[in-house]
Amino acid sequence: MTTTPATTSTATTVTRAEYCVVACAEAWRDNSEVLAAAMAPVSSFGARLAKRSFAPDLLLTDGEAMLVGLDGEPEGWLPYRRHLTMVTGGKRHVMMGASQIDRHGNQNISCIGDWSRPARQLLGVRGAPVNTLNNPVSYWIPKHSPRVFVERVDMVSGVGYDRAAAAGAERFHRIPRVVSDLGVFDFETPDRSMRLASLHPGVTVVQVRQATGFDLVIGDDVPYTREPTAEELRLIREVIDPKGLRDREVRV
Repeated sequence: MTTTPATTSTATTVTRAEYCVVACAEAWRDNSEVLAAAMAPVSSFGARLAKRSFAPDLLLTDGEAMLVGLDGEPEGWLPYRRHLTMVTGGKRHVMMGASQIDRHGNQNISCIGDWSRPARQLLGVRGAPVNTLNNPVSYWIPKHSPRVFVERVDMVSGVGYDRAAAAGAERFHRIPRVVSDLGVFDFETPDRSMRLASLHPGVTVVQVRQATGFDLVIGDDVPYTREPTAEELRLIREVIDPKGLRDREVRV
């Protein structure tokens, strides 16, 4: 098992959180004019970085009711009913969180334990089933652990590849990537099971295996997550997140 080492001069100065921001941003590469909806600080910073660098046509949201510009100032109104209409078939690429996720990308944000008597009640299913069947959905998970990356989710909120195929609902279903504090994962495998696509520098394959509750697909030569450019690093540190909130979400 080998990895391709990072080579740029910024490798020793880039923090884990900054690699995560870059990895989240890459989810929106080659996206055209779509709503980039993100649910957490690091994923939101990634959406803003993508728009400022390689995906200028992205539309950003404050997560509630407004379309916002690069500086976060409101540029338009996006009422909840219109947002729901977009969920059912609009041009939207959301990066959600996950309390649990399995090898085929089924996601749980509803409850932990048996549905009839859960040990913990969470957000609820919300719009996740319709969203995952009608729009690309990626995931940002700030704490990679066997409690999150599980063999089988306790309840399906977001639909994974196996269930979408079983329901004949594959036409618009797509999970471009899963980003965690350890690496980047995709489903580019014959049976659409989760694959380790890249490691964040400083992380080992052994660490990822130990933190995952199922057998990941891992190739013989796993690359490292790409380095931010000098301009991207400046944008993250000076423009997008000058207060360093990213380091509160990703603690190494």
